[in-house]
Amino acid sequence: MNNSISPDRYHKMKYNRCGHSGLKLPAISLGLWHNFGHVNDFENSRNLIFTAFNNGITHFDLANNYGPPPGSAEEVFGKILQENFQGYRDEMIISSKAGYTMWDGPYGDWGSKKYLVSSLDQSLKRMKLDYVDIFYHHRPDPETPLKETMDTLSLMVQQGKALYVGISNYQAPEAEKAIKILKENGTPCLIHQPKYSMFERWVESGLLDVLEKNGVGCIPFSPLAQGLLTDKYLHGIPADSRVATSGVFLKESNITPEKIEVISKLNDVAHTRQQKLSHMALSWILKDQRITSVLIGASKPEQITDAIMALNHTTFSEEEIKLINQILA
Repeated sequence: MNNSISPDRYHKMKYNRCGHSGLKLPAISLGLWHNFGHVNDFENSRNLIFTAFNNGITHFDLANNYGPPPGSAEEVFGKILQENFQGYRDEMIISSKAGYTMWDGPYGDWGSKKYLVSSLDQSLKRMKLDYVDIFYHHRPDPETPLKETMDTLSLMVQQGKALYVGISNYQAPEAEKAIKILKENGTPCLIHQPKYSMFERWVESGLLDVLEKNGVGCIPFSPLAQGLLTDKYLHGIPADSRVATSGVFLKESNITPEKIEVISKLNDVAHTRQQKLSHMALSWILKDQRITSVLIGASKPEQITDAIMALNHTTFSEEEIKLINQILA
């Protein structure tokens, strides 16, 4: 593995302004949801970070419960930072989140002030950082008052533990309320992280309009629908695929003949654009100017460099958009 830092890394990436803020994010960001836990090969995890950074990916997205086990992705990432990226902290955007179950009892989940303050303190210790660049509330809490949760995000900025704050998995109406509270607090919402892909388009029914109106960025996760929006399942289930190795978030039952037919048709459209299906799926999201960045996951370094190739062609003709919408209908 090459442990040197590429001097031309910033020439390999496009950077987009995040909403109305002063912050720019790489068009492709790296999510550390999988492949960075204690169960994974450390040298491979390190190689993934080097590959991303050397190709201009400056944004690394984590959460308190990423692993497995929960917390271990932050520990592994913190070790890589300490051992290999001393002096490069100011060139990185590091984000974390809290909102899902992290520890037992009533204070290790959801959106109370008690949980969020404790969680961020723990995340900073695991990563050996003084602050994160972005701290998200990971999902809405149906019981905690929204103002308590948003006031706590504001407190994190006021205490210097986060530079910016964001929300994730919020529907349009609740996102608008959260954005309003944060604005009134003087700590505007920087960004929203929703699940969005060709197969999951709910954000197009109001959320993107809310974000645009309020000057909030958007960074979708699962843009390849856990690997469905690639050509890997067109001819069966590969032995090294996520379905075969874990089957937790993408199950064999999800890969129906009807789904394969849709994927095959999309694959044909991608070929007419001289793209791989995975490239077209990323381009499809990035074609919208309201999208700041798209989060990818990777288990191999070459998956990162391959994903970046999607940036070579992010425009679609009206005919292509119409055809894709017909296929997805």
